[in-house]
Amino acid sequence: MYMITEQKALEEILGQMEGDCVVYILGCGTCPAVCQTGGKPEVLDMVERLTQAGKEVSGWMVAPTACDESTGQALKWNAELVQKADCVLVMACGYGVQTVVRHTEKPVYPALNTMFLGKEGAEGEFVELCLQCGACLLGLTAGICPITACAKSLVNGPCGGYRDGKCEVHPQRDCAWCQIFERLEKLGQRGKLQSIPVLKDYSKFCHPRHKVLI
Repeated sequence: MYMITEQKALEEILGQMEGDCVVYILGCGTCPAVCQTGGKPEVLDMVERLTQAGKEVSGWMVAPTACDESTGQALKWNAELVQKADCVLVMACGYGVQTVVRHTEKPVYPALNTMFLGKEGAEGEFVELCLQCGACLLGLTAGICPITACAKSLVNGPCGGYRDGKCEVHPQRDCAWCQIFERLEKLGQRGKLQSIPVLKDYSKFCHPRHKVLI
């Protein structure tokens, strides 16, 4: 599973750094490297683009996993170059950005948009599988998540807009609820459809969430 990201437009990145002349860049060798948004090639490309835009890059590195606390130690090892910078540009997911924030007094800016948690599908394609809603229905829906797989996140069956087993919002995709129905029928578990709660408890999806281990 990977945290799926996309690069922000250069104009947006520069807008965040308005007034900052010297930049230190930190990439990530895990998820962004797989997504080709923040690995070494993308970091080097960002160095070149920022330089052409009139910024000075004091240094850069690609942390093995930017959201890991070891990133704090890596920043210490590169403290001299980080200190020369007015800000730190992080080419990692939102977790990586917030990790860097905990380890520097410099302004920290994201170079990426964090899209979703997903897995690799076809070549060059990533698929979202779980919205981490905190109230899992997979045991009643044949292992197919209606919150994620349905474009409308419907919990109680298909909308009135599906046609020939296809989604109303994305006609090229199969309707999630048709898939759920067909799989339950194949498993001889069609009766589980009557056990799905009428209302979903979205209070478990409030933010920020936390869990205390006792």
